[in-house]
Amino acid sequence: MNRIDNDLLSVQEARILVENAREAQKILATFSQEKLDTIVGHMAEEVLKYAREFAIMSYEETGFGKWQDKFVKNVFASDFLYKRIRGMRVVGIIGEDKDNKTMDIGVPVGVVVALPPSTNPASTTIYKTLIAIKSGNAIVFSPHPKAKKTIGKVLDILIRAAEESGLPCGAIGYLRTLTIDGTVALMKHKDTSLILVTGVPKMVRAAYTSGKPTIYGGPGNGPAFIERSADIKKAVADIITSRTFDNGVVSASEQSIVAEECIADEVREELRRNGAYFMSDQESKLLSKFFFRSDDSINPEVVGKSAIELARKIGMCVPEDTKVLISAQKYVSSANPYAREKLCPVLAFYVEKDWMYACEKCIELLVNEGLGHTLVIHSKNEHVIREFAIKKPVSRILVNTPATLGGIGATTNLFPALTLGCGAAGGGFTSDNVTPMNLINIRKVGYEVRHIEDITSGVRAEPNAEISAPCCSGSVENRQDLNELLEKLLEQLTCAEKLR
Repeated sequence: MNRIDNDLLSVQEARILVENAREAQKILATFSQEKLDTIVGHMAEEVLKYAREFAIMSYEETGFGKWQDKFVKNVFASDFLYKRIRGMRVVGIIGEDKDNKTMDIGVPVGVVVALPPSTNPASTTIYKTLIAIKSGNAIVFSPHPKAKKTIGKVLDILIRAAEESGLPCGAIGYLRTLTIDGTVALMKHKDTSLILVTGVPKMVRAAYTSGKPTIYGGPGNGPAFIERSADIKKAVADIITSRTFDNGVVSASEQSIVAEECIADEVREELRRNGAYFMSDQESKLLSKFFFRSDDSINPEVVGKSAIELARKIGMCVPEDTKVLISAQKYVSSANPYAREKLCPVLAFYVEKDWMYACEKCIELLVNEGLGHTLVIHSKNEHVIREFAIKKPVSRILVNTPATLGGIGATTNLFPALTLGCGAAGGGFTSDNVTPMNLINIRKVGYEVRHIEDITSGVRAEPNAEISAPCCSGSVENRQDLNELLEKLLEQLTCAEKLR
């Protein structure tokens, strides 16, 4: 079958999927929260049984990361997430204030179109499906081409489990004939209500131009600032743990370290003790050529590869226990690959005079790439922590924790999520760790509690009262003052016009 036939088939399949999802969602919208929770619980229980199998499968299909860490993410996206959401009220009456006589009604948005990434294919697919059904929505996936077998297998199991529990047929679906035209058709369909994109930057423009609300988990470029009061051993251990988790493919992961000058030597030494290798300028230059392709997209040859594998690419000899590669840097620019997101265990290392200079360096890095995403600070100084929290253009400030695990809500009490909103700063409309609450509209109900007379306190204008113009009232002297003022203003305007 040629490409044109595939495109036509994919577009037709997309239309059918959305139309079936629309009809299924009409039934789903009548379900109580309890019935939705039963379905979600059965899906989570069933998919947890395959967490290890999915991890190995996704690693073998994509070649990205480490299957052991993908296994952790699959458990996180099924069991841990379900335990967090099972008590949430998302549809129906979700809030009532009897004193003020208001109610909030959760209403599903309708049909969600989801694009999962190749870096976290199984876990993100599980997560999106659970939060969609929890909130009474139908969901249709366009699997990532590099992980289509894994995503298809995950969805087949989720669909089977959900339909056994009473989910209407068609409420979960996925595109089997994968083409860009088919994916665009999903997004542009008149019955699509919301688009949920995670880690598929090539499709973001199409999502935004579809005219549909889009939640996008954008690129991260989070710095990790180590302030002089920090527990340096813990800070370094956290950063190494985070940067090596699944070989650095999670967007919340640290991309650079910013250390205060007075502790920089101690930080370097601790990094070396924990398996960091500081590259020479020549080694840094050679490796930097592999990060991005000519079209400025991330080179898949480095994504999720270990530090040892990356070193071998440039013939660099490093100790066998090397966990991360570090490049000392001074400046931030879009032309500097080390100042951008790198989906592999490589870190840039910056040294700044004090926390205020470090603050500016972190902002530079985020403005360069990763606006609205994540920043981590290691410090015991509450004043500095608060200053960072107030001034940084990010949606998540993580304190004394590995960024990868803290950002997704594993080691923090942030909501457990694998789509991390970047807010207006990052070009999105939510800064949340995306939850079922982001997939509903909230209908407001308000009972009458006062009359218009209560607002005006009974004061009413007399029906026949004359309206007087303020500029014409007052004494002659006041009118003369007003004329003089107008003349001065005219003179100033004339002068300003001449200066132009």
